[in-house]
Amino acid sequence: MASIATGWVSIPKFLTSVLLSWAPLWLIIGIIVTGPLSDKLGRKTMFYLTMALYGVGAIGLMFSYTYLMLLVFLAMMLFSAGGEMNTIMVATHEIMPRKHRSKAFFLELNFINIGGFVLGLIGYLVQNQSVLFQRVMIGATVLIVLAILVYTRINLPESVRWLEKQGRFKDAEREIRKYFNDVKVISQDELRPKVRVPALPMWFKLMVVILIAAANTIGYGLMTYVLGPYYFSSQTALIILVANAAEMAVGFVIGLLADVLSRKLLLLVSFLGATGMTFLIMGTIPFWSSSLSLFYSLLVLLNLFVGVSYLTEDALKSEIWPTLRRGTITAVARFVSIGAYIPTIYLTSNLSITQYTLFNGLVWAVGTVAAVLWFIKGYETGKGVSVDEISGEAEGAKV
Repeated sequence: MASIATGWVSIPKFLTSVLLSWAPLWLIIGIIVTGPLSDKLGRKTMFYLTMALYGVGAIGLMFSYTYLMLLVFLAMMLFSAGGEMNTIMVATHEIMPRKHRSKAFFLELNFINIGGFVLGLIGYLVQNQSVLFQRVMIGATVLIVLAILVYTRINLPESVRWLEKQGRFKDAEREIRKYFNDVKVISQDELRPKVRVPALPMWFKLMVVILIAAANTIGYGLMTYVLGPYYFSSQTALIILVANAAEMAVGFVIGLLADVLSRKLLLLVSFLGATGMTFLIMGTIPFWSSSLSLFYSLLVLLNLFVGVSYLTEDALKSEIWPTLRRGTITAVARFVSIGAYIPTIYLTSNLSITQYTLFNGLVWAVGTVAAVLWFIKGYETGKGVSVDEISGEAEGAKV
């Protein structure tokens, strides 16, 4: 929505660079504020707060007729988006049963790719339309999204795990009776941990998740937002559409299989693939820069690996923490990794295409090193493993 709206107003040339860092800046502010608040106030409470802020920002965006108004309402939406994502990631691990937890998480986060696909489609369809028509399209999108948000938030339970850790057992029991009709008693044998998680130090786990998250954030969009427009500027809207379609497609496939696949292996393969594809793209610039078909082939292949790495690293960095600190530590990991993206915008602004591609390859390589470390030293968090076990909270778990 922001990329469409920026064409509605006259942007002062000296402020153009502000837009480059505006999105990640307000995303990380929203993340670092709402993460700890979700641990204090609850997951559902944060959903209501961020939903209200998103609604005000989105409606305000429709009526933004100056550069300043655009920045203000985009900041509100981006703050909300950062908070929403953090709480979605945390709540999904806590609400979904182990049998479907990975599948639910992957498919939910794949809706980011669906959102990108819809944005690309709208941008492609309205790129030659009037500003008034674009405002109407944004308005219709806002109303649809708000209606869905209100309905789903009303029918979403508070995290029973969070309520119990807070000592609010009556509230937890009320949530169970209200939202879960098929609750059954589980024997103590079934509750005993099936996975013995190694006693990894906090610094190691935080280092791994920050590195893989930063690599994915910084490396994302290589062909989509930089190299594509550089060589095929007239194809920009279609490039965004194709890239997000590739990630959306692989997200559905991997999502449906997420509960039977190894998270460690997915993380390793996806980062190796993204790194290899980036260096392949660098080595073939003279060939695909004059061949649209080869460019789109490389674009799809790269984004298949990027899409899998995105879903996998987001799952890992939000599932391995204790319940009462999950929102805060997930927020810290996301704050640092997305924050690291901001200076790279300026550091890479004057690089040649070959230098820029090399930089991206090295970024993905750093993420690959972290993925290898987790594959060797870490533990399995997918394949139906309970979040209580991988967070070390299950009775008898080794922490």
